[in-house]
Amino acid sequence: MIDFRELLLPSCTRAGHRAASKKAALEHASEIIAGGHSNLEPRRLLEGLLARERLGNTCLGDGVALPHCRMPCDRPVGALLRLAAPLEFEAPDGQPVDLLFVLVVPDDEGQRHLEILGALARAFDLHSNRNMLRRAENDTELRETLLHIVGRAAA
Repeated sequence: MIDFRELLLPSCTRAGHRAASKKAALEHASEIIAGGHSNLEPRRLLEGLLARERLGNTCLGDGVALPHCRMPCDRPVGALLRLAAPLEFEAPDGQPVDLLFVLVVPDDEGQRHLEILGALARAFDLHSNRNMLRRAENDTELRETLLHIVGRAAA
């Protein structure tokens, strides 16, 4: 079972974040993840995320992206950002992205990585779930909404 309460710390959630570009959004996510996890360095994390993006786009469509990478760390960690204005992320459906869940998983946890990505993809798949996340008014509400969605999907 994936413990999203442990994976997504309150300090790693941002509602209404302003970013000028895809790289700027990933840079901010790297900084907030590293700020909550002392064993991660923001620059290395950003490099890992950008390297993964070069391998293939991490957009799900419908304004959602799941940038992710594996690197040396203690446990899976993430950041949830709802952007104030959608950004071009080169999504296959051509839609700009405003919802991002950035995921970092230990190098040796490939199966866990896939399980978390699958749970997130299912959570973001429903139009009603995306709308609830987009309506969240602050960081706390955004995090609690996602936790409710993934909890409901796991039940």
